[in-house]
Amino acid sequence: MSDVAATVEELRGDREHGASWMAERTVEALLEVAKQPAESCEALMTELVEAGRRLAESRPGVGAIAGAAGRVLAAANGWRHLDLDHFRKLIEEEGHAILEGRRRAAASIAIQLQERLQEATVGTHSASATVREALLHTPPARVICTVSEPVGEGRAFSDELRGEGMNVDLVEDAEAAAALAEATIFLIGADTVFRDGTLNNKIGTTLLAEAAAGHAIPTIVACEIVKLAPIDAAVAPQLSEAERSLFELTPPELITEIVTEEGSVSSDGVGALIDRTPFLREGYTLLLPAVAL
Repeated sequence: MSDVAATVEELRGDREHGASWMAERTVEALLEVAKQPAESCEALMTELVEAGRRLAESRPGVGAIAGAAGRVLAAANGWRHLDLDHFRKLIEEEGHAILEGRRRAAASIAIQLQERLQEATVGTHSASATVREALLHTPPARVICTVSEPVGEGRAFSDELRGEGMNVDLVEDAEAAAALAEATIFLIGADTVFRDGTLNNKIGTTLLAEAAAGHAIPTIVACEIVKLAPIDAAVAPQLSEAERSLFELTPPELITEIVTEEGSVSSDGVGALIDRTPFLREGYTLLLPAVAL
């Protein structure tokens, strides 16, 4: 089995890790493709695009995979006129920059959330690595975690936060909406945020965002730029059968704010942020040529 095929199977079957981890595995797989024998830059670019499409198709509900692959491809597309060795070197440098940038992005988001988290009671859902980074940076007064079935990743997440010395309550999913009445902020991660501001995230998110709105509690999404999709939710690739039991779409009107490493925007401002980030559109054009952007 090739490295890409192995990563595709790994991503398709994974139920333990979040979108940020999947983006990292995607970049690592493309860096391996860039090392493979090729007769020319054009030939290697063709291999990279094919690999990127296979990786993106492995989990269509996780926009971070397409975003990360698209960034590598968009950069490589501009270097095809170079000699092959230089082409490979620049791709390697870009890949490592993406991996390091992901860590800086999470730190930047954590800093921006600092004031909101001080002395807060934070409700959260699933087990976002970006949310984890923010909570570790500014431990709140209390965290309310949901079990987050059907995988139940909230159990391990709550244990991890307790291990860091935080005051954490773990609530069953059926009790989570009522428990949010005690929160001052509902902070969640994202698998994808679409151009129209629609959020794709763990199943159960919409019910909790509705409950937060009913309690006049802001719903804040912590989301790296690579998770933004330059397409509306209505034209996004269909979720796989397995993903439909894990993810759901949450309408933009339920989202108070989206915090990225480039700053905070409302749902209405996602499109403008995407327009200021050319690799998103360029990458998706290579990955999803049949989708009008």
